[in-house]
Amino acid sequence: MTFDKWFEKQSKLVKVILLLIPFVGWVCEILVRVSALLRKTSTLNLIGLLVFGFFGAVLQFVDLFAEILTDKLLLLE
Repeated sequence: MTFDKWFEKQSKLVKVILLLIPFVGWVCEILVRVSALLRKTSTLNLIGLLVFGFFGAVLQFVDLFAEILTDKLLLLE
């Protein structure tokens, strides 16, 4: 599963649009985090998946601003 690599290859505009759409953004976050966890098992990836799995609707907008400012999702290696 390489959804995280596909997501990182996209332009910043495409990433922001995907994260802005409420349900699509949450699903996209979960897919990116599961893909990163399967590719590289680390505690940071696991914690990120659990936190965004439970509180994803709220933290999705925090992650959106992190993506805009740093071009990287929070709690993701």
